[in-house]
Amino acid sequence: MSDARKKELQEPPVTSRAADYLKGVRAEWDKITWPEKRQVAVETVIVLGVVVFFTVLVYFLDFIFNFMFKLIPGG
Repeated sequence: MSDARKKELQEPPVTSRAADYLKGVRAEWDKITWPEKRQVAVETVIVLGVVVFFTVLVYFLDFIFNFMFKLIPGG
């Protein structure tokens, strides 16, 4: 195989690949659209509400099942 063909098959140096990667990251970073503060606040309140709801639900179900298992004789 000729030297010219070998050079074609070689990978570019690591620094060149790293630079290309970082350029791609920068290009994608510029495409990001960040939400408004109000939207973040509203969605945070919704998430916290859902978490509280399911926490209370699990606690209530635990209380019910605990009560039912105490009714079983020998348990």
